[in-house]
Amino acid sequence: MPRQFHFQFGSCPSTVSIGEEVPRLIQELSRLLGYNLYRQALAVCDENTAAFARGIFCGPDNAPETVRLLTLAAGEENKCWAAVESIIRAAQEAGLGRDGLFIGIGGGVICDLTAFAASVYMRGAPLALIPTTLLCMADAALGGKTGFNTGGIKNLAGSFYPAQSIVIASEALGSLPQREWKSGMAELIKTAIIDKDPVFFNELMQLNPALPPEAPQQFLPFIEKALLLKGRIVKNDPEEKAEGGRATLNLGHSFGHALESALIPGTVTHGEAVAWGIARACELGLELGVTPGPRAAAIKQILTVWGFDTSLDLLKKTEAGKFSAALLLDKKKKAGRLRFVVPADTGVVMAEENETCMKYINMLIKESES
Repeated sequence: MPRQFHFQFGSCPSTVSIGEEVPRLIQELSRLLGYNLYRQALAVCDENTAAFARGIFCGPDNAPETVRLLTLAAGEENKCWAAVESIIRAAQEAGLGRDGLFIGIGGGVICDLTAFAASVYMRGAPLALIPTTLLCMADAALGGKTGFNTGGIKNLAGSFYPAQSIVIASEALGSLPQREWKSGMAELIKTAIIDKDPVFFNELMQLNPALPPEAPQQFLPFIEKALLLKGRIVKNDPEEKAEGGRATLNLGHSFGHALESALIPGTVTHGEAVAWGIARACELGLELGVTPGPRAAAIKQILTVWGFDTSLDLLKKTEAGKFSAALLLDKKKKAGRLRFVVPADTGVVMAEENETCMKYINMLIKESES
């Protein structure tokens, strides 16, 4: 049987099922769909996960025939309002009521889009997610952050809407290209840095950096650790309102999201941008006297070992003015002041905008405009 973990995010219960085989995943979905609550379902995938999705719903042990499959265009550039409209329109055409089930099958883009559509369809419909990338399994699927890109800003529009069920099978990782594995490693490294217990970080340091791995199932324990840590944090601060709560999970994201927003889509993956942002957070932490030198060096070392480009050269590829616009409009702003997550001696802390901080930010902006 799959290992299961139950979380309570505010008034929303969320169950994560972790296993190795797709048949058990199908069994879990069939159990979900067997409830009277879920009379019909819309499964959403993209071009990269369509074959995997069809294998779930078109096999001999498939879920009920009430499941309709919608395939969207793949890619970050398609994480937009038009895609949300497509999901809502498909749900409407399939006759889903507010008790119909939305199922997202894919990486962070598909899971975010499906979750947002579910959150607004008839003011909220049930949601299940089947993450198929390491990044989504270890981070994006859990905790209820949904959204899409608009106004040139990543995830500018969104909602908090946890999935009632998340089902994770290592078999889904088998066909991931090297770059997607690498992208997911960034989120695992991020979570290990946030963890005040150094064991997780040290375990990742000892991993063979060859990707893709010969045995994807060896990553299930790391996925589990990442989810349990994130679950504990989100449980205490489900809508990112507490000081030093859920916002700490954004390590590397303020800088990383700004970089993503300023580059031509596809130049970097989300994970690569997060890794670049973690390096910037280390530098800012050093400037502020918050991050010890050996700690920053160890973090930069593991990013280098896994092959991430953390140089400032990436800023020279950004479109003029876009990096500064995205960074200065960061969602972690509070009372008009920027806030950044930086590594501390153990774990991370929040650093508020001050003169030293802005000096560093202005240096980055100057680099992006040179």
